[in-house]
Amino acid sequence: MKPEQSRRVRRERRPGSRSSFTLIASGLLAVGLALAGGCVGTIGDPPGESSCTSCPTNPDPATPALETTRFPRLSHLQWENSVQDLLYLAQPAGLSASFTGDPLGGIFDNNESSLQVTPGLWADYQTAAEALSVLVTSDATKLAKLIPSDAPADAAGRAKAFVEHFGMRAYRRPLTPAEVTGYLAVFAKGKALVDGPDDFAKGARLALQAFLQSPHFVYRVEASSTAIGAMIPLSGFEIATKLSYMLWNTMPDDALFAAAAAGKLDSAEGVLAQAQRLLADDRARMMVAAFHHQLFQYDHYDDLTKDPTLFPDWTPALGADMKQESEMFVEDVVFAEGGGIKQLLTEPTTFVNADLASIYGLKGSFDSKFVKVDLDPKTRSGILTRIGFLASNATSHEQHSIHRGVFINRRIICAKLPDPPNNVPPLPPASAFKTNRERVEKHTGKGTCGETCHGTLINPAGFAFEHYGAIGQYEDTENGNPVNSADTYPLDGKDVSYNDAIAFDGLIAESDQVHACYAKHWLQYGYGRADQPADAVAIADLAKESRKGAKALILALTQTQAFRSRIPHTETP
Repeated sequence: MKPEQSRRVRRERRPGSRSSFTLIASGLLAVGLALAGGCVGTIGDPPGESSCTSCPTNPDPATPALETTRFPRLSHLQWENSVQDLLYLAQPAGLSASFTGDPLGGIFDNNESSLQVTPGLWADYQTAAEALSVLVTSDATKLAKLIPSDAPADAAGRAKAFVEHFGMRAYRRPLTPAEVTGYLAVFAKGKALVDGPDDFAKGARLALQAFLQSPHFVYRVEASSTAIGAMIPLSGFEIATKLSYMLWNTMPDDALFAAAAAGKLDSAEGVLAQAQRLLADDRARMMVAAFHHQLFQYDHYDDLTKDPTLFPDWTPALGADMKQESEMFVEDVVFAEGGGIKQLLTEPTTFVNADLASIYGLKGSFDSKFVKVDLDPKTRSGILTRIGFLASNATSHEQHSIHRGVFINRRIICAKLPDPPNNVPPLPPASAFKTNRERVEKHTGKGTCGETCHGTLINPAGFAFEHYGAIGQYEDTENGNPVNSADTYPLDGKDVSYNDAIAFDGLIAESDQVHACYAKHWLQYGYGRADQPADAVAIADLAKESRKGAKALILALTQTQAFRSRIPHTETP
């Protein structure tokens, strides 16, 4: 957090202004403000044993340690989920929808490097805190949920019980005595600053506003500082927080808090037991869906337009259908079948309604309800032969080999492609060529200035999907000419050849490069940061876990020493 933002937090608000919220003692959040100063440090895996034999280690002392912040900010999704769980709301408050947007840092929306607290966002937090405090304290039933059942009956004891109980959940760790004293002072001011007949509700309203604007709520703070050897073990509550936000995108539940308090997260085995419990919960399904939603760019399905003359049955509503198809397919593969990236690329089943079934050319009786179906394994394999991917990487009237090839190289194989140069000339008119492939090869293929990237990496991957048109329909001919989808691609250090998308998908599904790419993306999402050179060994080991399925890979991410510890460093505000 920048200095001017810190000043905004400490600024008093006068009674009669937009809110009666006042942080009377600026020292109440001084420690949190210092911690939230955008510090970065290093974290890595020390030598040592782990309960996971193929999980990432860092045995080479010359390997650079990982640079990471100890204070990642909650993403808007995590804030929304946390508020709902913290306040026991029956449904999301929806306030994050109006928050100042974050720039995208890489593929995923939880990248710590992009999650800054700008002046606009801090104002959003303040507005939301005020609205939520009014919502809860204006309803006796809602407020009662925030008070421990064994709270004393006297006013002072009840206020202290509320501050300690709610504060532990908001901060995701027990409050220090000084923090309890500070919040009680804020609570006491409610009687004079907040309108209403109930002194407890008035104090709670002011305290809630303070809690919800605290850096200890807005950020996930790793404050542990006692080194054991070369490492600083994270506290049980810090590990509980990492686990919960990684697997559920929200705050820990009571069982996870209890495990942390009991010291059950002080070992890799204890962490694994809780990770397995969290992964079995429906909230983990939502997390897995969110990961694949961003990886496969489902948001691109929303605003597709197709030539109405060529595709009269295409409607914007198909965007939502394609999303649902993809979501149901991923959930089925990961949770019902126990699969991972291999199955996502090769499984010839999907979920369709009548509109999607028509595009796939399926026979039978379908309606608006989605049902699981078997696709023709000769023409459809995994998610890259689904309508969503194919239609979103196409023009309004034909397939787009280059877009498909770029996506596959960057998102599936993690091939290093440079950014395109400025002022790239468009493809020549289609009317001058017999097929789309002929046009693309003439413009960017071998023998052209685009040969290095396009002719070797982009075009071959894209050409594997030449059989699929602008809305993902399968075609054997194009303009009366046979479709040619055969090519050669450099995979795992050798050139591999294939005749079509089915063969190509089968080859990449077994590739070390692809499993490492999938593992790298999960590391980015699970740890909320970009991968770094020091992650190379970890990613290689995680790629082995990927072959066991997505769930095994996710659990492996929780078993590293780096997940439970950090390397001492000098903080840089």
